[in-house]
Amino acid sequence: LGFFDPLGFSKNTDLNTVKRLREAEIMHGRVAMMATIGYLIGESTPTITYGMDVHHTIANNQIPEVPGTVLFPFFLAINIAEALRASA
Repeated sequence: LGFFDPLGFSKNTDLNTVKRLREAEIMHGRVAMMATIGYLIGESTPTITYGMDVHHTIANNQIPEVPGTVLFPFFLAINIAEALRASA
């Protein structure tokens, strides 16, 4: 297809598949960038949970403190949105 593909992923694929893979790559890159910013903000921003103290806000410790009844619907909504986007 004439695109930069050093590993040959698009060698035997059609144009629509290459476009879908490009879209997925861009979307995952954006999500990774937002996750990195969120992690850094979580590490350096005081929260009410830790008494507005910056030194005790460790982002790795905050996720297990969220109840599963909150996390499950959150991740379920993300999966449903991704499934709808992928099927469109």
